[in-house]
Amino acid sequence: MEAFSRPAESPAEERPDAALLQRARQGDATALDQLLRRYQASLMRYSLRMCGGDEEDAKDVLQESLMSAARHLGGFRGDAKLSTWLFTIARRFCLRKRSRHAPRGVQSVALAESELEHPGPAPEQALATRELLNALEEALRNLDPLNREILVLRDVEGLKAREVAEVVGMGEAQIKSRLHRARVAIRSAIGTSLSDAPALQGADALAESCPDIEQAFSRFLEGEVGPEMCTELQHHVDKCARCRGACEGIKQVLAVCRALPAPEVPEALQESIRSAMKAELAKAER
Repeated sequence: MEAFSRPAESPAEERPDAALLQRARQGDATALDQLLRRYQASLMRYSLRMCGGDEEDAKDVLQESLMSAARHLGGFRGDAKLSTWLFTIARRFCLRKRSRHAPRGVQSVALAESELEHPGPAPEQALATRELLNALEEALRNLDPLNREILVLRDVEGLKAREVAEVVGMGEAQIKSRLHRARVAIRSAIGTSLSDAPALQGADALAESCPDIEQAFSRFLEGEVGPEMCTELQHHVDKCARCRGACEGIKQVLAVCRALPAPEVPEALQESIRSAMKAELAKAER
C-alpha cells in the first residue's frame, strides 16, 4: 500500500462567490438564493456540532449568522474566502448561545433515513453505513469541544488548516496539532466499526519498534512530513500489517467525516432567512 505517496490534487471547485455577492448586493434575488443554498446546510451542520446537537439552537445560529452577514456584506472586502467569513460569524453566535445557558445535556444528532440512502444499497450495507455514522456522531460528542470544532471544520466542512486557524483565531501549528490528536481519537473510538479493525487486533513482529504511525500519517496529510521521512515511513508500513491498518483507519475516518450528511434546512426557515436578508440588503442600498 502506497500510504505515503502524495495524493493527486483534486481540481478546485468553481465558487464564483464574488460575482454572486455583487449581484446580491444589487438586489438580485436569484444570486441571493444561490448563495444561501451554497452555504446554509454546511453552516447548519457546523452549528449543530458547536451547539451540542441542539437543533433549535443550531437553527437560531444559522438565522442570526446569515442576518449578520447580510448586514455586513458591504464591509466584506474579500480578504478571506466567503466560507471562512461565514463560519467565523457562525462561530461567534454559537459561542454566545453556549454562554447564555448551561448545557442541557448532549442530544443525539438524528440521522434521517433519507440522508443515509444511496441508490440500490444492500440492506446490510445501509445498516453498516448507518452504524458507522452513528459511531462517528458519538465519537465527535466525546471529543474536547475545540478539537471537535477543528476536526469538523477541516475534515467535514473541508476548510484548509490555515482557514480553520482564521475561523478559530489560533495559529496554524496549534490547529494542526489539535487536528492530529482529534483524528487519532476518532480512529480509536470508531475502530471496531471500520473495515480494517481485524488487522489491528493482532500483534505484529515490528510492533515494539513502530512509530506513532497515526500521528505521522495525519501530519503527512497536512504536508508536514518531508520526502525522506515519507520514504522511511513507507518502508516501515510495507513490512508492518499493524501500521498499514492504522494508516487505512485514518483514511477511513476522513472518508466517513466527508460522508457525514448535512441536515436539511426546513423550507419555512429558508424562507424566513431569505426574506430577512432581502430586507437587510434593501436597507443597505438606501
